[in-house]
Amino acid sequence: MSELSIELNWKLGDGEMAAGKFSNAHEIIFTPSHKIITDAAPDWGGSALNTNPEQTLAASLSSCHMMTFLALAVKAKWPVLSYNDKAIAYLGKNSKGQMSVTKITLQPKIKFSDGFAIEAEEMEKMQDRAHRYCFIANSLSEEVEVKIF
Repeated sequence: MSELSIELNWKLGDGEMAAGKFSNAHEIIFTPSHKIITDAAPDWGGSALNTNPEQTLAASLSSCHMMTFLALAVKAKWPVLSYNDKAIAYLGKNSKGQMSVTKITLQPKIKFSDGFAIEAEEMEKMQDRAHRYCFIANSLSEEVEVKIF
C-alpha cells in the first residue's frame, strides 16, 4: 500500500485567536519544489488570490479522472493529442444538513489526431469507465458529474 503525504504549515502571525481576527491562509508543501498558499474560499473570508481546499479537491478529481482516461485511451488505441478540463466544485448543504462540496462537475474536452473520430456513445462509455476507475472519485461520497463536450 502506498503512502502519499503533504506538509501543511500555518502560523498565527499578527492575528489574534478570536473569531474573524486571524487568517486561514497557510502553506501546503507537496514536494520540495511545489508549494501553494491555500486559504478559505472567498465566501468564507479567504483571499481570492489563494487557492482553497474546495478548488484543490476539484483539481485532484480532475487530474485523477484525466490520468485514468488517458490510461484507458492508450489501451483502446485512441490517439489523444490534448485533454482540457474545467472542473467546478459546488458548495452547499449535504443530506445531513452539513456544509460540503455537494457536487463536482468535470467538463473534459479531448482532441484526437486528425482523421480519428469516435461516436458520442463511445466517449460516454469511456468517460464513465474513467470515473469508475478513478481513485479520487472512488473516495468521494457526493455527486460527480462529467459533462462531455
